Amino acid sequence: MASISYDSRSFIVEGRRVWLVSGAVHYFRTPATLWADRLLKAKRGGLNCIETYVAWNYHESQEGKWDFTGDRDVAAFIKLAGEMGFYVILRPGPYICSEWDFGGFPAWLTTKSGIAYRTNNATYTHYFDKYFRQLLPRLADLQITRNGKIILIQNENEYTYTTMPDRLA
Repeated sequence: MASISYDSRSFIVEGRRVWLVSGAVHYFRTPATLWADRLLKAKRGGLNCIETYVAWNYHESQEGKWDFTGDRDVAAFIKLAGEMGFYVILRPGPYICSEWDFGGFPAWLTTKSGIAYRTNNATYTHYFDKYFRQLLPRLADLQITRNGKIILIQNENEYTYTTMPDRLA
């Protein structure tokens, strides 16, 4: 297993200082046949790290029906990025961004009564826990500490915790 640490200057992977130069290549916005081409262009642009969201609605467009094959094979994309020499920053959401339909939430989630998105709401957490139970085991062995290339994971996106008493406006 790879060792990783961080000091106030950079990550240290296997005793070697690593400065991440990252850019976004979202596998779900590009056909799998073009992944290598896009990653090569990123490599030629000087990147050593690729960031990708994981769009929940792309993998579970119908409740309980999961698809992680072909263009939807996020694990294959991460492995390819690793083979091409990239570290990977994984951003699985469950909310990924305002530029993607419904923030990446599946549309069927709107049919759930009592749901409050992006909160500690029991209905919401029930469904995103199911999502993570499908997604994360597929990617666990791709973490850098397990000799993979996922160096960071960022849950959620564009989240503002507004009830902190000392929060600056």
